[in-house]
Amino acid sequence: MPDILNWSDARLVSTRYVAPDVREFEIAPIGTEWKPFPPGSHINIAVLIDDFPDHRSYSLTGSGDNTYKIAVRRSDKSRGGSRYMWSLEEGARLKLTEPHNLFSLAFGKPDYLLVAGGIGITPIITMAEALKRTGHKYRLAFANRARGNIPFHDELAAAHGDKLDLYISEEGRRIDIAQEIDTLAPDGQLYLCGPMGLLEDAKAAWKASRRPIANLRFETFGTAGHHAPEPFVVKIPRLAQEITVAANETMLHALAKHGIDVMSDCERGECGLCAIDVLACDSEIDHRDVFFNEDQRRANDKICACVSRAIGGTLTVDTAYRPA
Repeated sequence: MPDILNWSDARLVSTRYVAPDVREFEIAPIGTEWKPFPPGSHINIAVLIDDFPDHRSYSLTGSGDNTYKIAVRRSDKSRGGSRYMWSLEEGARLKLTEPHNLFSLAFGKPDYLLVAGGIGITPIITMAEALKRTGHKYRLAFANRARGNIPFHDELAAAHGDKLDLYISEEGRRIDIAQEIDTLAPDGQLYLCGPMGLLEDAKAAWKASRRPIANLRFETFGTAGHHAPEPFVVKIPRLAQEITVAANETMLHALAKHGIDVMSDCERGECGLCAIDVLACDSEIDHRDVFFNEDQRRANDKICACVSRAIGGTLTVDTAYRPA
């Protein structure tokens, strides 16, 4: 777990299903003060992945009586965080951080477009609630694969009525992000959380609209990419190390298991702190970060170890790690 974060004890108060494959977890801090949080905030929770300590960031979907609420979609293809969370029973002890916000909502704009893809609805929920409460103009476009597993469907429909527009891909209705942007006031803001493809479509449409770049704000899935994850080998010649990265783990995690520490913070490909030098790659690199621009990605001379990976083969790198 990152040393720069302050961790405290907590207790799992309750869980409930908000979709067949999504559970909401209500968590109470122990021995530390509950803190209010602005829309878009998240907490970090310590997890065990194959008995190895790790952590995951979860957006806050709301709060109870001095508690925090998060929602976790179960995925057997994930790196293991969701399986760990779903294994917990009410009363379980946890470690968490106080709320942090890397996806802040700026009030006072004439119009807001909120876009969510799948479980990306979690940080958007508190934004929509805040905009409604403060009387701002907003719309919520929510894309999901199937109608039967829409997280928080009933709550969202009741709270936002005709301001909520659902796009169900299995029913042949897909979100046209360019068209959505066209309906936004010229100085309005777009807040988006969803898979990489949706984000890239939004960035391209936003650029084409010639709107101020500062009015496009987004958060990503740390595991989203252009290719399905598969195992690959990381070679570090200076350390005489060859390490296999499993399909369901990150390069950052695999290096840590072998005693090679890489500085990191967000672990979502946003801050760039974990970027390391690429010396060679005999396959393609799936850049899953949003830290590097397109030119930097094409250069393939650095990689964000927290989310990006090779598509099989061998990736040769060098790190700042120097053994004592």
